[in-house]
Amino acid sequence: MRLERLNSDKIKIFLTFDDLKERGISKEDMWHDLPKVHQLFRDMIMEADDELGFQAEGPIEVEVFSLPAQGMVVIVSKSFNNDELLDDDDDYIEMQVTLDECDDILYKIDDFEDVIALADKLYHLGMTGGKLYHFDNRYYIHFDDEDDELINDFDLLIAVLAEFGYPSTMTSHRLIEYGKVIMENDAVKQLYHYFIEKGTSQ
Repeated sequence: MRLERLNSDKIKIFLTFDDLKERGISKEDMWHDLPKVHQLFRDMIMEADDELGFQAEGPIEVEVFSLPAQGMVVIVSKSFNNDELLDDDDDYIEMQVTLDECDDILYKIDDFEDVIALADKLYHLGMTGGKLYHFDNRYYIHFDDEDDELINDFDLLIAVLAEFGYPSTMTSHRLIEYGKVIMENDAVKQLYHYFIEKGTSQ
């Protein structure tokens, strides 16, 4: 579990699927109103209080984004709309939970040489799509549901990506807004063409 303060009233929590497994919670459980899921949210709030000094007494809003390869990104915001407060036992934290699932795959890679090596391996596996970004001195490769080749080779793609980078907890929307687009489409194909194919032909 990793915690990050976004501002005085909002934090971001990243949960890996291993974090969930340790608590006996599956990805599917997150979509149901279960006591152990409620307890997970409360534990996260307590940990945020300890680590970040984020005190969430009263109503809060919890947004959960499920990412297929990375885990769960949880955005917790203090709510100032008392109309949303629920009359429910004596718990002092009241949560309004919103769940959303994202099919995007986003991996962070430190070195451009690793980006090229990744493209070489993916290209020879028949994968040519993706988008490439640069942000905060790192490279990000992004695959979404427009990349049809993911349908059949999802597990293989994740395994290869994990060799060269690590999953990013950043949303693709933030990357698009603040990052620099290097290759807007067919990134793997372009990387292979410009840095491997042309390099070997010289």
